[in-house]
Amino acid sequence: MTITAMTEAKTETLPPSTEPPPDDPEQGVAGDAIVLPEFKEQKTDLGGKTVGNIKSENPFMVAENVNVYYGDNHAIQNVSLEIGTKEVIALIGPSGCGKSTFLRCLNRMNDTIETARVTGRITLDGKDIHRKEQDPVALRARVGMVFQKPNPFPKSIYDNVAYGPRIHGLVADRAELDQVVHTGLERAGLLAEVKDRLDEPGTSLSGGQQQRLCIARTIAVNPEVILMDEPCSALDPIATARIEDLIDELCEDYAIVIVTHSMQQAARVSRRVAYFHLGLLVEVDETDTIFTNPRHKLTEDYITGRFG
Repeated sequence: MTITAMTEAKTETLPPSTEPPPDDPEQGVAGDAIVLPEFKEQKTDLGGKTVGNIKSENPFMVAENVNVYYGDNHAIQNVSLEIGTKEVIALIGPSGCGKSTFLRCLNRMNDTIETARVTGRITLDGKDIHRKEQDPVALRARVGMVFQKPNPFPKSIYDNVAYGPRIHGLVADRAELDQVVHTGLERAGLLAEVKDRLDEPGTSLSGGQQQRLCIARTIAVNPEVILMDEPCSALDPIATARIEDLIDELCEDYAIVIVTHSMQQAARVSRRVAYFHLGLLVEVDETDTIFTNPRHKLTEDYITGRFG
């Protein structure tokens, strides 16, 4: 059996893989499906070359040759990408391809994982986010994160939104804090639904409302970049539509990076799309180009449903 991998300029055929005998306990008995080579071999074959255009018209956050290791596992390989102001870029790809790992690099969330090691350079407004004097907590105020599952604090709705401004010292008095909370809830499209029950627990809200509360909590500290890791995966279609409408509104003021398994969602909300595969950034381009005329065979196979 040979495996052919498509690259931008050529087609390269790998030598046949060595398969264990049928009685090997890890392979199974004769007649089982053939096991593909390990991911590391396929990663090497792709060569680390990204097709399309990694550049942004107005770059604000720039990743250059970023690598991420979890122990001996090389999870992200030589990824370079520019993220522009006032735009939404969607990261797509099959499960385990590295898109969420890359997302967490952008506000140093991988620092919390003991076995993680990040190399390369990531800058925010021209300054390296890994420089010694950079406080990770301050960085995460500038580069906020909305997670896959809504995670409101076990506090009141008011205190959920007020938490960030308080710990970062962004307000001088209660009146100013009230204004920040109300503005955050309003921008998240939640104020009209909760204005009369701000003292109730945030956990008492529905799933969609909780996710909008988390978005309100994120924007209350005036971030410059918002990272969203599959923010609608646990929501129903109506709640999803509200979050997508909110993303359209927020991109007028923020750079937004969203990880999504839904190609329909990526097509609806993003301006640019980046396709990841086995730890490599395979292709980046305008959203319409990716979905109508992809340049890489792997991208085409993924968006047409041949794998993923």
